[in-house]
Amino acid sequence: MWIDTHCHLDAAEFDADRDAMVARARAAGVTQIVIPAVDVHNLARVRELAHEHGFTYALGIHPLYVMNAKPGDLDRVAEALEQHKDDERLVAVGEIGLDFFVPGLDPDIQQHFYVEQLKLAKRAGLPVLLHVRRSADKLLAGLRRVGFAHGGIAHAFNGSEQQARAFIDLGFKLGFGGTLTFERSLQIRRLAATVPETALVMETDAPDIPPHWLYKTAEQRGAEPGQARNEPSELPRIAESLAQLRGWTAEHTASVTSANARAALPKL
Repeated sequence: MWIDTHCHLDAAEFDADRDAMVARARAAGVTQIVIPAVDVHNLARVRELAHEHGFTYALGIHPLYVMNAKPGDLDRVAEALEQHKDDERLVAVGEIGLDFFVPGLDPDIQQHFYVEQLKLAKRAGLPVLLHVRRSADKLLAGLRRVGFAHGGIAHAFNGSEQQARAFIDLGFKLGFGGTLTFERSLQIRRLAATVPETALVMETDAPDIPPHWLYKTAEQRGAEPGQARNEPSELPRIAESLAQLRGWTAEHTASVTSANARAALPKL
């Protein structure tokens, strides 16, 4: 059975057929999904969906949303973490992190929200779901600065082997998804093939990061909106790429990555 460690189940792209999509995921063998929040406006929604469908969730503010965050939003995250601290379905703080790829995002504001949310996670005793995009070294520096020892998942990891090792040494697992299916994703595929097997977890980031068989060019997406949507039922087929790279069976891949997910997020 499979665990999708990162899926934005609350996304508007799923509004028309969310229940059917969940049914497809279960039919494909995806038994657990982690639903991360992205800002204070969906803290309640991800929790509701986790309870409605028997999944799990994380609470936090995504780096792409911090520019519109208000001064009291960190307090709202802290209040939600305290209010739901005994909720068995609350498994992490996230999605938090740093994004130095998207233009126009103030790095100082991002850094402030990242470090403060690390402190909230440390106080709550929860692991974190980290957004890593051209920011691995700064994220690692923040973890060391805060003295964060609860680990978590470096989501959609695309750093160097040295950075991968640094995250692993700090107790993190590395999330792999749709980009594994592209033969030109040389660095990601190399990492997936060579990092210790105890470091690997699977994710879709649905509705984003579609695998190659769903990918559309910008022109195609404009002409056919919604046609490049990823969803959790794709996870077993995505994982075939990992199995091929490692020389594993599908059953072994599911067993290893699910065990790693439970190690990264103990409340799973």
